[in-house]
Amino acid sequence: MHQNPLFTQGMTLWSDILSTYSPQRIEFIGTLLVQVVSFWIPSLFYLALDTIAPAFSERHKIQPAPKQPTRRDILHCFWVVTQNQILSSILHLSLINITSHLGSKPSYRVEVALPTAFEFARDFILSLLLREALFYYSHRLLHVPYLYKLIHKKHHRFTAPIALAAQYAHPIEQIFANALPISLPPQILHSHILTFWSFLAYELFNTATVHSGYDFFYNKALDHDMHHAKFNLNYGSIGLFDWIHQTNKLGKRHSE
Repeated sequence: MHQNPLFTQGMTLWSDILSTYSPQRIEFIGTLLVQVVSFWIPSLFYLALDTIAPAFSERHKIQPAPKQPTRRDILHCFWVVTQNQILSSILHLSLINITSHLGSKPSYRVEVALPTAFEFARDFILSLLLREALFYYSHRLLHVPYLYKLIHKKHHRFTAPIALAAQYAHPIEQIFANALPISLPPQILHSHILTFWSFLAYELFNTATVHSGYDFFYNKALDHDMHHAKFNLNYGSIGLFDWIHQTNKLGKRHSE
């Protein structure tokens, strides 16, 4: 069967990478690149829309100009998110080194053989569902008054969120509500590294988009914008657990 030349070239490149670098280095550097491409670049693009396409930006922006963060707010957000990115990367590198020294199996499968279409779809969907459960309950826990004041209030500083504010959070929230719910499910499933990177890219692009302040992608940003405005609904990512627990709308018990 004749293979697509691009696929063949991609497989050759993947084989060369695996033969040149250690699985640990591939995991760390690859994960960092995915974060840059799927979170940082989209977030900065959304921020730049006001400048590069002002009419388009105004037409799609959810909240009015008076509620938008100031330039100083945005610069502060950039600094905090950079710190959280460094924190996440240090923890990831530490975990890789500990696992390597203990002689344990890597968290993800770094191998030449690609996952089958069935395995990729299975692991992606299961990771999506596991992440939704982990994020929903950790997020709701952070809305308990004591924990909200101590930890989560920082994230809600942006009542009119911007994409970068997806990771504007207390370090504890960054680890336990942002990073672990995404990284743990593929680790539990011992997924192929390419499956993990695909899942990570989807989740990071999704969180940047829902925090962007623009009404893109079937009102996903609008739903999360409501969470930042009302604080007590739309805790999840895909909406499944909000539907189960009826936290997807402002009923009496949510509006009181």
